Amino acid sequence: MENKPRLLIVDDEPIVCRMARRSLEHEGYEVVTFTDSVKALAAIQAERFDVIITDLKMKDVDGMQLLAAAKDKWPDIPVIMLTAFATMDTAVESLRKRAFDYFSKPVKIDELKASVKRALGGAPPGDSA
Repeated sequence: MENKPRLLIVDDEPIVCRMARRSLEHEGYEVVTFTDSVKALAAIQAERFDVIITDLKMKDVDGMQLLAAAKDKWPDIPVIMLTAFATMDTAVESLRKRAFDYFSKPVKIDELKASVKRALGGAPPGDSA
């Protein structure tokens, strides 16, 4: 049985989740999405993902809180931050808190795919190397 890398995408905009999910599933990843950041936080606490992609600005639980929770529970998990409100301060804070990557929206899907591949060590989905 093929063991696909599991990705978690958290964004309060459903279209972002749908588009990213479709593109990343096409690359061979298993993708779980949440538009509700509280439910995403519970999922992070309950199960392991190979990569987390999260929006920065969301109501209830924001991306920085998800990043912190993910790193507390799974210190080695790569977290990719997305934001429509990119500033030097949020970029520096994200990277200081050990985010793997940081992108301004709208993110180019090829750049996101490349970042996910780097986060997974460059191995394509299903490669057991």
